[in-house]
Amino acid sequence: MDTVTKVSTPAAEVPAGASAAMNEIVRQSPTPPAPGDLVEGVVIGQKKLTLYVDLKPWGTGIIFGREYLTARDIIKKVNIGDIISAKVITIEDIDNGYIELSLKEARQAATWHQAEDAIKTKTVFELSVKDANKGGLILEWQGINGFLPASQLKSEHYPRVTDGDKDKIMTELKNLVGKKISVSIIAADPKEGKLIFSEKTGIQKEKLEMVSKYAVGDVIDGEVTGAVDFGIFVKVEDGLEGLVHISEMDWALVENPKSVYKIGDKVKVKVIDIKDGKLSLSLKALKENPWKQAEGKYKKGSQVKGVVIRFNKHGALVSIEEGIAGLIHVSEFESADKLRETLELGKTYDFMITLFDVKEQRMALTLVTGKEKVKVEEAAVSAA
Repeated sequence: MDTVTKVSTPAAEVPAGASAAMNEIVRQSPTPPAPGDLVEGVVIGQKKLTLYVDLKPWGTGIIFGREYLTARDIIKKVNIGDIISAKVITIEDIDNGYIELSLKEARQAATWHQAEDAIKTKTVFELSVKDANKGGLILEWQGINGFLPASQLKSEHYPRVTDGDKDKIMTELKNLVGKKISVSIIAADPKEGKLIFSEKTGIQKEKLEMVSKYAVGDVIDGEVTGAVDFGIFVKVEDGLEGLVHISEMDWALVENPKSVYKIGDKVKVKVIDIKDGKLSLSLKALKENPWKQAEGKYKKGSQVKGVVIRFNKHGALVSIEEGIAGLIHVSEFESADKLRETLELGKTYDFMITLFDVKEQRMALTLVTGKEKVKVEEAAVSAA
């Protein structure tokens, strides 16, 4: 860590060079400042493009040339007698009483120290979004550009792009440029010049307080604020949203949440879980469970008609009625290709139920074809 050397009140005039007594003090003193150290001293003079700083007992620090020009905006505000902090650039001329300093680098070093303190104290800053890229937002703090990853955005600012298209994500993020948001610093690396922000940490306490008002089982009126591949976001009050996962949207299969709900739609949802300040919501929990109605309607061995609605690695999903679907396993066929050759999406076939479990909401099917189908039909006629 940078060290700070404090000095006492300086001489009143700029020394022309170090005296023999000063050289002796320098040689006898234990540890002179090293390049990279922060030192503190009093401004004792200014001449042309040089600022003189008393650094007793080491001699005089000078800020000149390029270092003077890059720090002009700071030097304009400096007066004789002011105590300033500067960073040691070189001590090559220390025997003559001069230590080359940088005011700009000292200011940057102090800023990085402030960043480290802000991380410890979890300080919240109101910053304007300077720019955006495919990964997140660019913010400026104390003259340093920092990065806010999209993953660290709160839900209302998170880009809800259904297909994950990076260009669309960047378009959504660009809409935030110029807006002020509350953020905290979560990482600072002065060597790499990296400053990382989060929008989540600054709102966590407030959000936890809002969530604490709700309990599992509560039924809430809400408004759809976004739709993604895995579900929809529902605002239950200003500043607080919950997620309705795609599996909790309906008893029937939902292929595309965006085709079912639009932003602004009013919905009634049920709280089914609260964890880490997040609300998990359900729409289907407020609808009658079709599996309970089906309990006395279907059983193992029953023949049913069903529509093939989806293929997956296990086989084909078949809809028997609204909210009731069964699986015909790929093992019923020679291969997955054979399954897809035999069954077509959207077509209706005859199936026999080989497993029916209301509690687990599971149904297994086998395809009824040829002689099996004739026998079933004959049995149905005889029964009539």
